[in-house]
Amino acid sequence: MNLDFFNLKKIDNYSFIHDIKIHPLKVDRDKRGILTEIMKTNWKDIYNKKELPFAQTYYSITKSGVARDERLWHYHPGGQQDRFGVIKGEIVVAIFDRRKKSKTFGKLNLFHLGELPSDKGQYIVLVPKRCLHGFVVVSKTPAILFNFPTRLYDPKEEKRIPMDEVKMEDGKGFSWNRIREKFSL
Repeated sequence: MNLDFFNLKKIDNYSFIHDIKIHPLKVDRDKRGILTEIMKTNWKDIYNKKELPFAQTYYSITKSGVARDERLWHYHPGGQQDRFGVIKGEIVVAIFDRRKKSKTFGKLNLFHLGELPSDKGQYIVLVPKRCLHGFVVVSKTPAILFNFPTRLYDPKEEKRIPMDEVKMEDGKGFSWNRIREKFSL
């Protein structure tokens, strides 16, 4: 299986799922530490009041090697969109397009976010409406993920389906173990 991970170095030649947006974050470093703006209302690519509103913010801390949903994809049939970024550690976010009318139906994207060399992992990925998604921590340390969803959390609007329903090039179902192997976890 070919695991093609996105990174900021190849932003112009990565084949994105339709409607995915990437917003690079500017990391300002000096002798005191770092400062990074993580959401602004004038970032029109990932925010606007009508189509991409701000509803809430949360962060999660997840242990090394752990996937938040080990055997299930997560999605929002009502149209919530998530905006993921990583403050500490490293994760891989998997997004699968199962929207039958999408021009990228059946495509999988993998995003490596977090504390990568030269700040290449410092960006926000906007998960398109109704796309399957999840993440696994690939750093040796816990990871801190933040999210700015476009709607308030509603457990009735959240759905899950088995990971193995998404078939890879070799015909086998998607598994986080494939990602863990790539990162020697």
